[in-house]
Amino acid sequence: MKGLWGNRDFRLLWTGETTSMLGSMVASTALPLVAVVTLQASTFEIALLTAVAWLPWLVVGLPAGAWVDRLPKRPVMLACNTVSMAVFGSVPLAAAFGVLSMPYLLAAALLGGVAKVFFTLAYRAYLPALVRPDELLAANAKLQGSESATQVGGPGLAGLLAQAFGPVSGVLADAVSFGVSVLCVRAIKVREAVVPVERTPLRSQIAEGLRFVLQDRYLRTLMTFGAVSNLALTGYQAIHIVFLSRTLGAAPGLVGLVLAVAASGGVLGAALAGRLGARFGTARAFLLCEVFAAPMLLLGPLSGPGWGLALFVLAEFGVCAGVVASNVLTTTFRQQYSPPELFSRINSSASIVNYGTIPLAGVLGGVLGEVIGVRETLWVMSGVLIVALGMLAPLVKERDFPVTAAARPLRRLPLPT
Repeated sequence: MKGLWGNRDFRLLWTGETTSMLGSMVASTALPLVAVVTLQASTFEIALLTAVAWLPWLVVGLPAGAWVDRLPKRPVMLACNTVSMAVFGSVPLAAAFGVLSMPYLLAAALLGGVAKVFFTLAYRAYLPALVRPDELLAANAKLQGSESATQVGGPGLAGLLAQAFGPVSGVLADAVSFGVSVLCVRAIKVREAVVPVERTPLRSQIAEGLRFVLQDRYLRTLMTFGAVSNLALTGYQAIHIVFLSRTLGAAPGLVGLVLAVAASGGVLGAALAGRLGARFGTARAFLLCEVFAAPMLLLGPLSGPGWGLALFVLAEFGVCAGVVASNVLTTTFRQQYSPPELFSRINSSASIVNYGTIPLAGVLGGVLGEVIGVRETLWVMSGVLIVALGMLAPLVKERDFPVTAAARPLRRLPLPT
């Protein structure tokens, strides 16, 4: 057997995605640094950057799922990466001509977020066409592992670029990375078969995906927990650069280094996900990962300047390890469990709830940071994540997630208006 690394098309997908994810991780630190250092933005404005980047899931998430189900996935991915390259490439140009402003930065984050919605839905539906079913967990682990590795290198690289060339240079690196991804995806030879979808009204197709998720106890539980978990984690992360930079007085280079070391936990989580699933069962391993991650977040607001930063690193290292491992397990579960003709609609229906809380979290983190203080907001978000663990009670008796959905009639639900 060739294995995954012997699969040319998977290697191209992995290379392109690893490169673009590295650029995105650089930009995720560079954009707030541009706002803090170059534009002197407030805590609320910095948190708003996170909010607008995820807002498109609320606005276009449901129709995007129905559209992507109708289309070949590779051209959608190419179009999205091309748009992202142009959008983020315009930011350093605006800075060079002296017209960069906070509204411009927010608009770039918003447009990039729209492209990300369509790309994510197409990408997750495309992967099963490139690998065998028994390789899917390993493929997701490798992709999540490389994403976690970029989370290690990305913030550090962003900090170094900011120190050497200014914060906006990190956004330019993001644009270049999307160009590399376009070339890699174009070179993939596999053309997946598009499952024929009956040309029913868009609203009916959206409702079909919603019904499937809401009536399935596994998907419904993961969706609701994901929504609250993302609220807590994003509210925390929306202001952690402010916490490090302003509350603890860390320089841009040190901020990047701290975030890079903390994110290395994700590499460990991705590497262990398959072993944990085999040892304990996929559902039980997911629960163990989440129960480990949530209390670790409490160490963050205990951190201080100097060596006190070690507590912050330990907190985010543990959270990244647990969350990435659980994401590998649940992503694989959805890809195996969901009917192919409904996959993007199921994914978008769950994602609009999962990711829909992220814009709210960005705004909430910024407001609370201004009103009660940045450190206090970190405490609040840590507590929310721990409370959210109670939502996983329906999965406690399960050892493994099922591989295929049980055939069942779907009850009629009201169409979205």
